[in-house]
Amino acid sequence: MANGNFTRVTEFILTGVSECLDLQIPLFFVFLVIYGLTVTGNLSIITLTSVDSRFQTPMYFFLRHLAIINLGNSTVIAPKMLTNFLAKKHTTSYYECATQLGGFLVFIVAEIFLLAVMAYDRYVAICNPLLYTAVMSRQVCFLLVSLTYLYSFSTAVVVSCCVFSVSYCSSNVINHFYCDTVPLLALSCSDTSFPETVVFISASTNLMFSITVVVASYFNIILSILRIRSSEGRKRAFSTCTSHMTAVSVFYGTLLFMYLQPRNSHSLDTDKMASVFYTLVIPMLNPMIYSLRNKDVKAALRKFLTN
Repeated sequence: MANGNFTRVTEFILTGVSECLDLQIPLFFVFLVIYGLTVTGNLSIITLTSVDSRFQTPMYFFLRHLAIINLGNSTVIAPKMLTNFLAKKHTTSYYECATQLGGFLVFIVAEIFLLAVMAYDRYVAICNPLLYTAVMSRQVCFLLVSLTYLYSFSTAVVVSCCVFSVSYCSSNVINHFYCDTVPLLALSCSDTSFPETVVFISASTNLMFSITVVVASYFNIILSILRIRSSEGRKRAFSTCTSHMTAVSVFYGTLLFMYLQPRNSHSLDTDKMASVFYTLVIPMLNPMIYSLRNKDVKAALRKFLTN
């Protein structure tokens, strides 16, 4: 695109999931189905937990916001990605790229912290059931979710501004299917040490804090469950958090796989595949994870569909 080394970039080219021309149409239909299932599943969770009186509890309040976040995260990525499968030029403008990065960061950081909030909710429900209503009041739930969104938005603004504060000239081909921090900074023609430091500190701090809350919560949950004498009581207590444990394991497992790879085997192509999973596949799977093992959700969904 550029004619010289000092030509400022006004648009970027996304390589996409694959550069193989023969795969563009098949991949379009694969990801169209994934996005369709994501929209359907998450909208169903949002609708059911909003209109059904059985779901007016803290657990379902947080689940509704997880569905909103999953839907938002997928919608920031998927429509542009699907368009590029069919377009001859996979371009995105400078400001469109910045907006997409900001949107992605808002939802991914919000998901990281909301999963920690949901783990704390399960900890209070199982370890302190008599205090659950008081501790997880409507005001507290609203405050926790509000702080999650406020922090994620602040993080997105700071990180996006740092990433786009550096100069981009000549090279404008992003080896990714959306605008992300690492492939973007790899294109910069100026010193990227400061934004790289900000990205590293932000990502590591967010992950470590969230994982610490999740691990501490489930450590205490497991201890409490083991103290329950009846096997039926243990089974019932464990069933209330298995869905969340599954979602947490899948989500953090993907992120840790990406961040804990040795540098000599780390590649942007590997990041790309991991990104497909946590931006598109996990938002599709979460509604299934939370509904397949939940009798109330399945019953409410059947009732909703038959009415």
